[in-house]
Amino acid sequence: MQSRPDWFRFADRALAGDLLTREESRAVLASPDESLLEILGAAYRVRRQYWGNRVRLHFLCNAQSGLCAEDCHYCSQSSVSTSEIDKYPLIAREKILDAAGRAAALKAGTFCLVISGRAPGERVFGKVLDVVREIRSRHELKVCACLGLLTADQATRLADAGVETVNHNLNTSERFHPDVCTTHTFADRRATVEHVKAAGIKTCSGGIIGMGESDDDVIDLAQSLRELDVRSVPVNFLIPIAGTPFAGRRELDPRRCLRVLCLYRFLLPSQEIRIAGGREVHLRSLQPMGLYPANSIFIGDYLTTQGQTARADYAMIQDAGFVLETPDGEPFAGDPMVDALDSYPRAPLPLPVI
Repeated sequence: MQSRPDWFRFADRALAGDLLTREESRAVLASPDESLLEILGAAYRVRRQYWGNRVRLHFLCNAQSGLCAEDCHYCSQSSVSTSEIDKYPLIAREKILDAAGRAAALKAGTFCLVISGRAPGERVFGKVLDVVREIRSRHELKVCACLGLLTADQATRLADAGVETVNHNLNTSERFHPDVCTTHTFADRRATVEHVKAAGIKTCSGGIIGMGESDDDVIDLAQSLRELDVRSVPVNFLIPIAGTPFAGRRELDPRRCLRVLCLYRFLLPSQEIRIAGGREVHLRSLQPMGLYPANSIFIGDYLTTQGQTARADYAMIQDAGFVLETPDGEPFAGDPMVDALDSYPRAPLPLPVI
């Protein structure tokens, strides 16, 4: 009978900077349910070394929705989607500033400004630069921009405006990428990440799990992110939204999601790992367990789907013994369940149909 892997040896190797072998990585993803708590404990050893018991909060603002010519099969905003979502060009400057105010009130450390589309045109890009400068002048918020494919010049201009982080997800492995999107390549996405890094901006790039990829694709994505030295890694779990080509994909359960998060902590030990889209849908009652390998979540809603309430997120973090992290990386002093929550009523978004 084959012996069970020593999961805590995996943690020791991650802390030493060693890369798990492919066989070891596969073992994490294929581990039996009775090993899951032990794997979570091993992943938490690595997480605690770099992040203590702190949890970072990020807040999304979908500043431009739909109207996208790309054919990303997972996305309700793509050209091949028939999903019933709000579609609009770049929203007014004051609405973006209001959203940043809500992010600050919710104790988010990072305000994530997202626009749909392949790449920003100069008019929209100029407006983004302007509003970023204003957000930075009003709030102690870090700004992350997610604007599609970027040139080296655009990355430099974002840095000059005060953008600290740029998100551009690789989404999946290079091998599986053509099954996900045909209107741009994996190399296009990787080039944007490289431009961002060259401009001195913190890189944020992750992927989507549950699109039909193999275990090797999950591993290859993590290794690509490691090779690029990406510093912030959002791990999304596919929400099979009606009207998208991937609407019929039903491959995830909470335990699979936790195994992926643990593997990413072993392979990306010092990186910020964020449980992103699909957290509520797929982790469900096991959401708090995701905080043992991951150290970051989105608070509030996602791009076109609704998230858990802020109060529920705060309670989850506190009940599990974690603490919020301030924008400067320190534990938050005080009770985040503040009256300001009620001052910013959440916008209604459709719940995902699965």
